[in-house]
Amino acid sequence: VQLQASGGGLVQAGGSLRLSCAASERTFTTMGWFRQAPGKEREFVACITMTGGSAYVTDSVKGRFTISRDSANYQGYLQMNSLKPEDTAVYYCAAGRAWSTTQAAYNYWGRGTLVTVSS
Repeated sequence: VQLQASGGGLVQAGGSLRLSCAASERTFTTMGWFRQAPGKEREFVACITMTGGSAYVTDSVKGRFTISRDSANYQGYLQMNSLKPEDTAVYYCAAGRAWSTTQAAYNYWGRGTLVTVSS
């Protein structure tokens, strides 16, 4: 499965961005979003099942970020509102066959898209 994330960019604090992730195949059941800030470990952000739409967003972004998917086209989205400078990171979409917040559960990874939030 090849994943292509897009939608990153430079935005001012308080602004919004919508990330998209397109998959080349439909051989997975869960799409996840992770991020890696400069000098930090990659961390889980959100995940969603592609069929039922069961979603989970980590506490640090809950209320600001929303994960969704287009089950017909097998694409995933991460809507990010009220962005803060600490949200600056490379955002990765990942695909796997288990509903999980851990990186090891995801078999396929996109190349990442950079989100920069200025203060």
